[in-house]
Amino acid sequence: MIDNLTWSGVLADPVVQAGTLAVVGAIVTRVALRPFPSWKLAGQVFFFAALSVLLLYHDIVPYEVGPTPNSTFERVFIALAKVVWWINAAWALIAFVRVFLIFERQPREGRLVQDLVIGLIYLGAILSVVAYVFSFPVGTLIATSGVFAIILGLALQSTLSDVFSGIALNLGRPYTIGDWIVLNDGVEGRVLETNWRSTHLLNGSNDLVVLPNSFLAKVGLTNLSSPDRSHGVSLTVRVVPTTGPSVIAEVMRTVLLSSGSILSEPKPGVQIKSLNADAVEVELSFRVRDIGQAGPAKNEIFDLIYRHLKAAGLTLARPIDAAGPPGQVQSEEMVNPHRPTPLKLLDAIPLFSSLTEDEKETLAASMTRRTYKKDSILIEQGDTVASLMIVRSGALVATRQEGRKEIELGRLAPGDYFGESGLLIGIGEAASLRALTFVVVYEIAQASLTPLLHDRPGIAEELAATLSRRIETSQHSLATEGATLNGGSMNSLVTRIRHLFQVPP
Repeated sequence: MIDNLTWSGVLADPVVQAGTLAVVGAIVTRVALRPFPSWKLAGQVFFFAALSVLLLYHDIVPYEVGPTPNSTFERVFIALAKVVWWINAAWALIAFVRVFLIFERQPREGRLVQDLVIGLIYLGAILSVVAYVFSFPVGTLIATSGVFAIILGLALQSTLSDVFSGIALNLGRPYTIGDWIVLNDGVEGRVLETNWRSTHLLNGSNDLVVLPNSFLAKVGLTNLSSPDRSHGVSLTVRVVPTTGPSVIAEVMRTVLLSSGSILSEPKPGVQIKSLNADAVEVELSFRVRDIGQAGPAKNEIFDLIYRHLKAAGLTLARPIDAAGPPGQVQSEEMVNPHRPTPLKLLDAIPLFSSLTEDEKETLAASMTRRTYKKDSILIEQGDTVASLMIVRSGALVATRQEGRKEIELGRLAPGDYFGESGLLIGIGEAASLRALTFVVVYEIAQASLTPLLHDRPGIAEELAATLSRRIETSQHSLATEGATLNGGSMNSLVTRIRHLFQVPP
């Protein structure tokens, strides 16, 4: 009975109650719920409310200066209880600030503002403890610290300039985390972080550039990621005027249609900038989804320009500042007028690189020229085409139907080919092909390739090796998945080619 009364007295002691609640609250919110910001906020609010109710129940008002107790132990307990209450109040407010910034999904961008708010919360808590626990006049403390603040401000003038410049930049928001910016002095990079003193950029060489906020606040900058992430690119091409400027402009429009790296909206443009006896100067303008895609898109456009000009019989002009007198620029047709177009197409295809000149001539003689109007369907998804088609001119788009959704897989330009899945291993195409412009293709039928494989069976291994590399490098985008091709292994491909063409092992 005595033990029960003792324990009841201990549990009813406000010191034990407040101490237990403070320790449990600190362990739960600062340790157990640390990885979960939302639950941590809820826990801190709960323990703060419970502590407030407990202190008010025992007539302890943390935000008022109460009468001084006679007992030293009681004075120490009340002071500690008030300090713990103000600490919990600060923690609850800080947790609210952090959760709010995380809900905004910009935790790193708000780091400087977050640190500023947290610093003000801690400062307010400290001043409140000084005022309501130690009964010290806060106004006098602030007044007497004014001289010290002036001295400290002069000593930290440069640092404070960076701090306030950082605050101004965060409020003005000329850039955000992830934006690509270019300064007037040529420095450029993607914004990684902004803090009290500086802004961190990652440049194109993957180097970290640290710039003081005060410097950024003064220098002019261009935000390449605003108002949206898309980025405009323009290229200038000079073409020998062997045909009309309108024809050259139409070829350049086909170049843009052939690209799968640029945005279709806003619509890419072609503009003739100048015309003289030496060249027609054409400017191509387009947009990419992000500035990081500008380089690969340029590479693709340059490659397409070369292929389309070659297919149209046009030639690039010499640069304006080229040394020496302008000479006569000859196209490939002028240099080698007697080589037929089918042979030129076979020369440019890696699939037939192992064929001898006689074998190429035999194959070229059997090729059939076909033309398709704009929006014509060359191949339907799932069709098995027993022939290989090589694009001579024009642009095509490959699309795959997945349920009710149509997905664009890629685009084809002069020199590209399709149908090798059906020609070599007899499987259906995984995409439909539609002409974006007037298209000319040359077709190689399965019957044309059969005599070559019977005369020289080793061609099967050579074709299988090229097809296998094409599958591995994801250039075989129009074929079915690798599982259908048995992993695209050499042995399985050779076996299927031999079986399809009835070539003896």
